[in-house]
Amino acid sequence: MSEFILLFRSSEAVQAEVIGTPERAQKSLEVWMKWIQTLEAGGHLAQRGKSLQRTGKVVRADKTVTDGPYIEVKDLVLGYIVVKAATLDEAVTLAATCPIVIGGGGSVEVRLVWEGMA
Repeated sequence: MSEFILLFRSSEAVQAEVIGTPERAQKSLEVWMKWIQTLEAGGHLAQRGKSLQRTGKVVRADKTVTDGPYIEVKDLVLGYIVVKAATLDEAVTLAATCPIVIGGGGSVEVRLVWEGMA
């Protein structure tokens, strides 16, 4: 099995709507935990990952530093997990069940973890 990182993306406006009240935030957390438990039970969870702060910096090749994470992009990377899957297609199928995709107004970027530089 290979490892794939799932990067969760959404806009600040959508996130404010999804988790804008304590009740909605609690409901969202419950849905996410259930999804992660399902991945774990199926043997697909390699690493629980982390949530990320919405702000940061970007350092470019010319040594410029700007506010980030992606100043030109509306969607922010909100967090990630690492899953185990036999193929990219299987990892995409797992990502399609993510709460941010199902009713969460966001997207999941699926990337193979490259072991070549380890």
